[in-house]
Amino acid sequence: MTRTASIPTTETDAPRVGARGWAALVVLMLPVLLVSVDNTVLSFALPEISIALAPTGAEQLWIIDVYPLVLAGLLVTMGTLGDRFGRRRMLLIGATGFAAVSALAAFAPTAGLLIAARALLGLFGAMLMPSTLSLLRSIFQNRDQRRMAIAVWASAFSAGSALGPIVGGFLLEHFAWGSVFLIAVPVLIPLLIAAPLLVPESRDPNPGRIDLISIVLSMAAMIPVVYAIKSLAVDGPSLSAGGWALLGIFMGYLFVRRQLRAEIPMLDMALFRRGSFSGAILVNLLSVVALVGFLYFVSQHLQLVLGLSPMTAGLALVPGMLAMIVAGLTVVPISRRVPPHVVVPAGLVFSVAGYLIVAFTTHEHGVAPLVIAFVVLGIGIGAAETISNELILSSAPAAKAGAASAVSETAYELGAVLGTAILGGLITAFYRGALVLPAGLPAEVAHAATETLAGAYTAAHELPAALGDALWEAASAAFGSGVMVTSLIGAGLVVVAGVIAGVTLRTRTSH
Repeated sequence: MTRTASIPTTETDAPRVGARGWAALVVLMLPVLLVSVDNTVLSFALPEISIALAPTGAEQLWIIDVYPLVLAGLLVTMGTLGDRFGRRRMLLIGATGFAAVSALAAFAPTAGLLIAARALLGLFGAMLMPSTLSLLRSIFQNRDQRRMAIAVWASAFSAGSALGPIVGGFLLEHFAWGSVFLIAVPVLIPLLIAAPLLVPESRDPNPGRIDLISIVLSMAAMIPVVYAIKSLAVDGPSLSAGGWALLGIFMGYLFVRRQLRAEIPMLDMALFRRGSFSGAILVNLLSVVALVGFLYFVSQHLQLVLGLSPMTAGLALVPGMLAMIVAGLTVVPISRRVPPHVVVPAGLVFSVAGYLIVAFTTHEHGVAPLVIAFVVLGIGIGAAETISNELILSSAPAAKAGAASAVSETAYELGAVLGTAILGGLITAFYRGALVLPAGLPAEVAHAATETLAGAYTAAHELPAALGDALWEAASAAFGSGVMVTSLIGAGLVVVAGVIAGVTLRTRTSH
């Protein structure tokens, strides 16, 4: 018989933490910053890695893909193990392993060893992220303080995403490619020193037995689904991607069925019947899809169409990231008075406006419209992420905070992959459909130009001036038309997120 978890109430007059609690928050922000920087910094190092290690095409893809595959597959497992064995202990193990393997990855002599190191980084990264969010649940018992702590936590994620291109650009201008991995060491050493002193241990007092079958099923569900989505983004629809997706869905069905039959499940499915939990997860997922998809095509426009360097393009995105941080912090006092089913859709109106600005200014060639659009988009995403993460944690029992945090992190990882697959795939398809190649191009040049905007950029600079200019003008126009249509679709996804929030978040967590 399935045991339904009772959802405890969290009173606004619960004990408030002092300076020690906020110092613990600062410590917990270190791994968040690191993982979010790591999400974006590697892409800048890939050209130098390709020159140094000479990976095959398949190895190059695995250098990028193996980390999120392992991370997404293990998040729920590691969150549950943190509930059982101690969230601080899991955090310290993850930090130690992540720092050590990062140092090894920096000096990997072959592509195969770098892929293995990236897989281990996914393993230890899966220990870090659920632990940080679930520890906030145990440290900040007062809900008003917890809202602010989660806003700061989400802001660290945004700041890390903004810092990734800047840090990556700086390091690669002055050091070898391994430096993008070595930055983990000075970030995590303070965590290993300060966490035992400032962060209290917490765990589930009644964790039940370890369910190895559920652990295997959770991995067997997530890894094929993420791999299928990434294959779809890179190669388009295929029987292989469909087969992996079906396998993941079937394993997910077996995982859910096992949880429903377990007396003490690894992940309590009853949580998903609560609007404040399942609705917040969907809002979280769609918000990340919108953010990552936006960054995917805007970063190409800034670097290829406008000709900015990677570091300068990263700096152009900083105002939007700052807006995201400010919005995440500002929404905290607002959420005390305005219910989530009102404040989240209201915030997402800004994100819709951001996409519309891009859709109707694609004819502009300046940086300003894109900067303004990202600022407006960031306001809505920042507010939605703070509220959705807080609702996910508050809707789950404190003893199961690790598992709940893992679900939130899984939504984030899936959203990041889907953002590239859906919006990135759409803009590529629209670009190819709208591209009209000038006459006289060699076959291999035409093929490269049709594949991606970057391929057209490289080909245009290798051709005679007149033919190269004609090719680049055609490619820029095709990409611009793709941006317009994709931005309208992105705006539609944000509208869907707002509707979901308006309907599901009416079920409020008592507090």
